[in-house]
Amino acid sequence: NIQKESTPHLVLRLRGGGKVHGSLARAGKVKNQTPKVEKTEKKKLLTGRAKKRLQYKRRFKEIVTSPGGKKIGPNNNAARIARQAAQEGK
Repeated sequence: NIQKESTPHLVLRLRGGGKVHGSLARAGKVKNQTPKVEKTEKKKLLTGRAKKRLQYKRRFKEIVTSPGGKKIGPNNNAARIARQAAQEGK
């Protein structure tokens, strides 16, 4: 029994992949227009025992707290700057 109020819904699937965003004429546009910047020299990262020692120092010895007394996480720039200032003061 199909009632008068009910409406049939048709689902049509189109064949083919459709359009891909943009054309190949614009390929590499962003890479070509960005200026080339030379790599800078960086400090060598610690490995092995020295790395573990640094992690221990950061996590347990030099704990930086906010004014509310809450511990500040490792990705907080304010904590990083405060830690560097503390090291320079030693």
